[in-house]
Amino acid sequence: MASQGPHTSARADGANGYTATAIGLHWLIALGIFAAFGLGLYMTGIPGLTLTKLKLYSWHKWLGVSIFAVAVLRVLWRATHAAPPVAPGTPAWQARAAAAAHHLLYALIIVVPVTGYLYSLAAGVPVVFLGRWEMPVLIGPSETLKPILQAAHAWLNYLMAGIVVVHAGAAIKHQVIDRDGTLARMIPFLR
Repeated sequence: MASQGPHTSARADGANGYTATAIGLHWLIALGIFAAFGLGLYMTGIPGLTLTKLKLYSWHKWLGVSIFAVAVLRVLWRATHAAPPVAPGTPAWQARAAAAAHHLLYALIIVVPVTGYLYSLAAGVPVVFLGRWEMPVLIGPSETLKPILQAAHAWLNYLMAGIVVVHAGAAIKHQVIDRDGTLARMIPFLR
């Protein structure tokens, strides 16, 4: 392959791209997070306690359990499969910032569902996945923990949303300005 300038498109396959498994897990988690975050904002804005609100809370919990399960798989996959190197010419500070953001996102995709799960248990409401399987009760109802876990779940969600926005913005910048093939690593049809 010929030498690549900063504004030419680099191929993002082989050693320079993510595996199909990593790509699939990435987008599955991303879609789940978008759905759970949007649903969470919507359902908490519904006044009172209605059947619709209870149904949405159940769906939100089911999404959270699903995201957690897929996130565990994603973290295990990442631990056993190295990420491709950053695009040539990427400044060291950007590479460090990207690595830090990725590590924080990995932590948040695990911690956010856990805080929601524990918040539900502290509120005295068990999590019944898909309305059929009661998940383990790790803590009992707690008026002390309930507001702490509720606040932690909300603020960690907003932190994750902020990092996702920066992450997406950086990916678009790499595609539109740098044209270095970074975004094509996670969106194969851009190759």
